[in-house]
Amino acid sequence: MTTKNPSKPYFETVAEQWDQIRGSYFTEAVRDAVIARAYLHPNMIVADIGAGTGFMSAGLAAHVSQVHVVDGSPAMLAAARKNLAEFGNITFHEADGLKLPFEDSSLDAVFANMYLHHCPDPLAAIREMVRVLRPGGRLLLSDMDAHSHTWMRTEMADIWLGFPREKIHGWLEEAGMVNILVGDTRQSCTSSSESTGDKEVVVSIFYASGTKRVSGMRELVREEYGAIAEKNSCCGGSASGDGGSACCSQPVISLESLEQGEVHFEQDYSPQEQADVPPEAAAFSLGCGNPIAMANLKPGEVVVDIGSGGGLDSFLAARKVGPEGHVIGVDMTPAMLKRSRRSAKLNGYTNVEFRRGDAADLPVESGSVDVIISNCVINLTEDKGKVFHEAYRVLKPGGRLEISDMVYGGPIGSEARAAAAGWSDCVTGALIEDEMLDLVAQAGFNAGKVRRSVSHGEVSGAKIFSVILSAVKPE
Repeated sequence: MTTKNPSKPYFETVAEQWDQIRGSYFTEAVRDAVIARAYLHPNMIVADIGAGTGFMSAGLAAHVSQVHVVDGSPAMLAAARKNLAEFGNITFHEADGLKLPFEDSSLDAVFANMYLHHCPDPLAAIREMVRVLRPGGRLLLSDMDAHSHTWMRTEMADIWLGFPREKIHGWLEEAGMVNILVGDTRQSCTSSSESTGDKEVVVSIFYASGTKRVSGMRELVREEYGAIAEKNSCCGGSASGDGGSACCSQPVISLESLEQGEVHFEQDYSPQEQADVPPEAAAFSLGCGNPIAMANLKPGEVVVDIGSGGGLDSFLAARKVGPEGHVIGVDMTPAMLKRSRRSAKLNGYTNVEFRRGDAADLPVESGSVDVIISNCVINLTEDKGKVFHEAYRVLKPGGRLEISDMVYGGPIGSEARAAAAGWSDCVTGALIEDEMLDLVAQAGFNAGKVRRSVSHGEVSGAKIFSVILSAVKPE
């Protein structure tokens, strides 16, 4: 809030009564719903923008290392100091939300509850919040859905009458966020008007979250997997100690260089499955499970394998769908495509092809695919939300998504998120399990089912493991 902001005089006037006023508008359940989607870790440093009297900060302080309370109203900050006096990890800032008093890339998470509708330029405010986030840091917004109660502008100093959720989603995209979620807190803001006589006006409250991009990760993943593909045997190279990929089914992957922990990558293919594919593909295994096991592939189906690598899963799928079916392997690495295409030609596969493409921009027609499979690849992409939307696009109604991937069982420390170095190890880019399910649901799929798979480990004190996710595009 600035001196030019018409909301500032209002909050200067109501500061001493704000806690009572706010309590009649919305409850702590809003705060709880937002914090549940923040996946906070004790080492995080966070900021609460437009913090008012400390409603959100009071819920954050017990979960993180430090909370920065930011508001443009001296009177509201004075009330916040009283409300938050019991916490020793809070710093107060009188500042404009459009010009935050933090260095670039200095915070792990930024919150803004019921702030944007009092902000003259919401998109600029969002960009400013993203500026101060570390790579991999998370932005959490909560505010009112769009409504038509114009009296709120005069009686409550609202500048905006809430926001359409698609507008919020678009602003987060414009600000460069990935893995964007916009959903319902299942809470509402209740108010009444003295001038119009409106009583018990109820406006629903949304939440929105997104993460800041990690610079250079995509290029690093492409480079490292290209180098792996040019080796004769990925796992053979690793076993001999010359430093292969973490996704090569090595018994144990030590992440000492990142001081993160240890992860066991294992496959789940039967001896018969390994014998059913070209030997060079069976020896070149880059996954963390077996998505084919749950896919229930049928003769004649069309299958897309996202991140097909050396082709192991594509070749297994080709046997399942038979000569009347078709398998399309998609990979962004030229060396991987060269390897898989050569293997297909040498072994006489006529119902499988390999196309160059990106998981978030599949070279496949809309509504043309029965099943999408993927094995330890989604974690290598940065914007998983776009990947799931793209999968939804190419699937037929009733089409199935069957992926094996790494996920975290809980919050992960910021040091494991900020660097591109761990992405190709199938670790840094892994989602928290609940977050993955939320992104799949937002893409339009039915409620996904998750089964624990075989790979597992620990990173920065957090459990990481592989799962097989199954979801269906509604008919």
